[in-house]
Amino acid sequence: MNNHNIPASVRKVKVEALKRLLVFTVACTCVGVMYIQWTYIWMLRSEMAEITRLLRPLDTAVKEGGICCDSAVCYGATSCYKVSCYHRFPERRTHAEGRDKRDVSKQRKQRKRRETEQHTFLHLVPVSSQTYNDHDTTVLSWAVGQSRGEGLQVSADTVTVETEGTYFIYSQVLYKDTTWVMGHVITKRHKGAETKLMKCLKSMPSNVSQPLNTCYTAGIYFLESGSTLQLSVPRKSAELILTAHATFMGLFNI
Repeated sequence: MNNHNIPASVRKVKVEALKRLLVFTVACTCVGVMYIQWTYIWMLRSEMAEITRLLRPLDTAVKEGGICCDSAVCYGATSCYKVSCYHRFPERRTHAEGRDKRDVSKQRKQRKRRETEQHTFLHLVPVSSQTYNDHDTTVLSWAVGQSRGEGLQVSADTVTVETEGTYFIYSQVLYKDTTWVMGHVITKRHKGAETKLMKCLKSMPSNVSQPLNTCYTAGIYFLESGSTLQLSVPRKSAELILTAHATFMGLFNI
């Protein structure tokens, strides 16, 4: 239909309807925008109220001599809020960072010391043997094969325990003696007391021109600081094979 054929009254009604629709649409849009803004403002006010509630004790803490902690606001003598206040006290932040670094360094040193003490070990290889006719004994002298830590020290035929603790002790001797039975003893001495910790006995083969046999023993014992260990063969002039892979002694902290 041609618009020119529409009566003027009808056209006027349509224009009025369009105007009213436009006004209604604009009004709804404004109301929606205002509602969104009001909601956002309400959320901001709620957040500000919560922040104010959390930070209110801070002023009280500062006035009363409270201390600001890392990731916490401490006030009074017992309470602490999870809010950082270092931004208000940069000198405290600097001191705390230095303290944290010192604490980490101290913890690393303590952990390293514990690891060293826990993994202290000493493996000995034979150097020579010495016979004592008065005691009918042959004593072995040692050299360090492998070691870790300062808790164990060796001097000639004696091992000295510097760090007390529980130790796993092991030893082996290769014999080529014609005596029908051979063996060795590990003796601990501490403050004048003498204790035989371990004994190892082995029958030697017979009907052979050069009998050979090894005797291995091991055990777990608590060793006091200052105690000493010695390996001896209860035979004078005992015939031994003094090679590192056949005769040895060692202990480690557990």
